Order: sequence, then C-alpha cells, then structure tokens
Amino acid sequence: MNEKQKKPQKLKARLPRGFVDRSAADIRAVDEMIAKIQEVYERYGFDPVETPMFEYTDALGKFLPDSDRPNEGVFSLTDDDDQWMSLRYDLTAPLARHVAENFNEIQLPYRTYRAGYVFRNEKPGPGRFRQFMQFDADTVGAAGVQADAEMCMMMADTMEALGIQRGDYVIRVNNRKVLDGVLEAIGLGGDEHANARLTVLRAIDKLDKFGPEGVRLLLGEGRKDESGDFTKGAGLNDEQIRKILFFVGITDYAKSAAELAELVAGTAKGGEGVDELNTIRSLVLSAGYEADRIKIDPSVVRGLEYYTGPVFEAELQFAVTNEKGEKVVFGSVGGGGRYDGLVSRFMGQPVPATGFSIGVSRLMTALKNLGKLGTEDVIAPVVVCVMDRDIESMGRYQRFVQELRHAGIRAEMYQGNKKNFGDQLKYADRRGSPLAIIQGGDERASGVVQVKDLIEGKRLSGEIQDNVTWREARVAQISVPESDLVEKVREMLAAQAEDRTKAN
Repeated sequence: MNEKQKKPQKLKARLPRGFVDRSAADIRAVDEMIAKIQEVYERYGFDPVETPMFEYTDALGKFLPDSDRPNEGVFSLTDDDDQWMSLRYDLTAPLARHVAENFNEIQLPYRTYRAGYVFRNEKPGPGRFRQFMQFDADTVGAAGVQADAEMCMMMADTMEALGIQRGDYVIRVNNRKVLDGVLEAIGLGGDEHANARLTVLRAIDKLDKFGPEGVRLLLGEGRKDESGDFTKGAGLNDEQIRKILFFVGITDYAKSAAELAELVAGTAKGGEGVDELNTIRSLVLSAGYEADRIKIDPSVVRGLEYYTGPVFEAELQFAVTNEKGEKVVFGSVGGGGRYDGLVSRFMGQPVPATGFSIGVSRLMTALKNLGKLGTEDVIAPVVVCVMDRDIESMGRYQRFVQELRHAGIRAEMYQGNKKNFGDQLKYADRRGSPLAIIQGGDERASGVVQVKDLIEGKRLSGEIQDNVTWREARVAQISVPESDLVEKVREMLAAQAEDRTKAN
C-alpha cells in the first residue's frame, strides 16, 4: 500500500523584519510631499540625478566596518567577479562616486537633487526601519560658505512650502571647525589625540539622549546606564569638560560669540570656523532670514565625524503625542553639512561639497500631525457595470469607460466574475466610487445609460424608510443619452465636490 502523499505546506506570507508595505494613501502622501520639495529645489536651480541602489562596498567609504564580510550596518553580497557590493546606506556616498567618475563631463559647481530608498542592516525597532526614503540636495565644487548659507535658506523655504509655519520649525547651524578649535584649545589637537577626539565627539552626540549631565559623565570617567552597563569616558578634567559643555550649551549665539571666539583664539581651525558661522549669519540675515528661521546653534552635533565645516539641522518645534500618550517636541526631520573629503577620496585633489538630506518618512509623519498632508480627497473611479456579456454590449461598456478616461475622469469597467448586478454595486460601494454607469438591454435599445449617484444613494438610504418612497425619489439615479454621458458625469462629480466643500 502506497504511503499517502503529504500535502505540500502552504507558504507563509510574511514581511522581513524592519520592512513595511506602503498603502495607496501613504504613496500619494509621499508623492504630494516630494512634488512640493522638488518645486523648491528646482526654483533654486538644482537638477535631478539618479544613482543605483547598489554600489561597490569600498566606494561607500570609511564609515563601513573593516571586515572580511562587510555586512554589519549594510546589506552586502559578492558580484560574479568576487567584488563586494552593498545596498546604499545614504544618497551622499553614491553621489560622490558619480561626481568622481564623471568629473570631466560635469559642470562645476554641480547642483543636484535626488530622492530614493536607502538601507541599513541594523536591528529594527518602533519607528526604526531597515529601508527608508531620503530626499537630498547637494552642491559640489563650491568652496565658499555662501553655498552652505544657501542650503539653509532652501531648507527654510522647503519647510514653508510644505505648510509648516514660522515658529514651528528652525534651521540650526553649527561648524565642525569650531568644535575642532575647542578640542585643540583644551589640548586635544594633533594626530596623537585622534582617538580621544573621537570619544569626545561620540559623547557630545549623546547630548539629546542623555542631557548635559550624561555628557559630562561621558567626557569624564564614564557613565553607568540603568541596566548597570558602564561606558568608559574620555577622561577629561573638569576645566576641559567645562569648556566643551559651554560650547554645546550656547543658546544665544549673538551674546556668546565673543566668548566663543576668545575660547578658540589661536587655534588652527577655531577662528576660521567662527568666521564661517558669522558669515553664514550675515548672509541669511541680509536675505531676510531672521534667527527664528535660521539660527546659529553650537548644540547641533549631528555627524561631526562625517562633516568638515558647517553642519545644519531642520528641527520641528511643535509638540506631538507619542505612543505613551506624552507630549514631546517632534524634533529633527533632516540635516546636512559640508563634506569636503568625500569626493576627494576618489580624485586625489580637493573637491568641496555641501548638502542636505530630508528624512521623507519622518517628515511625512510630522505633516500628517499638522494636518498638512493627505487632506485632499482622492476620488475613487466611476464604475461602469457589466450587465450583459455579449461582444456588442462589452464593446459599449468599454467605449463608455474610455470616453470618461479621455475626459480626465477616473473610471473602470467592472472586471470581476460576479454577474449579479447587486454584487457589482456592492463592489463599487466598497471602492468608495462616486457614480455607477448602468446599461441593460432596454437602455441599450433606447441609446441611453443610467447614472447612479452612489454618494447620494447612501444618504437617501438612511432617510427613506420604504420602497415606495425610494422609487418615487429616484434622484440618486438618472437616465441620459449616451452622447451626454461625459457631461452628466462631470456635472454630478462637481455637485459632489461642492457638497464635500460645504461639509468641511
């Protein structure tokens, strides 16, 4: 007796951790937002470019781990020639490779923008994904800080183009050179102190997370967290810590500028950095961007290992309710700065560059909180019902739907297998369709179609109690000649739109 064959197991549908599917509403919201950002970038004279999602791993730079299998932090694989390739983890390193590879053809300064997905091989968590979208703008080949000032102004204009009011955002600006000057002033200059400087930078980068007291511990002997784990500190003395905390604690640059300049006086980069901050401040003020929009703020410490000069951050200042029901300030939605060393890695010559990156998903969440995104109704398609399935009838239904589409009206012919007319109307109702087009044999013989107002029908169904009254009302369904179909559909959609406006 043959063994009964085992039924093959059904494949389980599941998403990889840290990845999400996007709904039609989210896709439309992102498209709406990107179109507004793109309009600002184009107005500033930037042009689009697109680079592939994969790059050779060594092209992604020194920020990757140095190991035989470079897949910590990035997703990597080997090509058929045994070269490592990785999914891009940002849009800046690929741009640097693109510029270097096409340097002789590119017109400098090269002003470009691009939007795309980036990938991080990191542990996912709430609101932390392995795939997310960024929207970047960069200027390559412009050494003056006027390019950095322009980036800040463009970001301010972008926030306002998205409907974020003044007072609800600020572009904060700092300079890596000033911090280098502070570090040199406290005795951490020179190659021999490179590791100590890196430890200090990482401690400062925890300012938002741990606050000044936590950073003080990390700059000194170290810090023990709630679980008891101990992080060794930078080992600085009290005076060194005081000067660093003074620098990152400046909130009013105009009042503290003189003291800061005195702190970095005589250092190799500090004075240059202060001059650059003052220049940026002067340029943005001259263009009408006051400190409520673009603010010099030494507490900005983002990416200080990465950047070589000015750094900037777009921060939203309104409060939202988090998953715990607490009111918190929304915070950063993008940032950037000057990265003069990135393109130079490929060139053997200095190539200045500055840029800004917007976190699309995070900004989209912020705009939804403000009610600035996805508020426009997307009208579902008009559904042309299929009453008869002979070739002549199907040809007419197809003609109706094409006439509507060519008139700019979303429309679809029912493609399901359900022949029951009621089931087709249920489908249209679930789709949220505004109208249904109906033509049976009697209507076809008379050259007319029925246009059923599904929105009005829903309203009437809640008000009319008996079938007699329903048949007498009939205002939710009218008969028109085939030649008048498009005009009547337009008229009824316009009336629905007016009703929505009044309701809002």
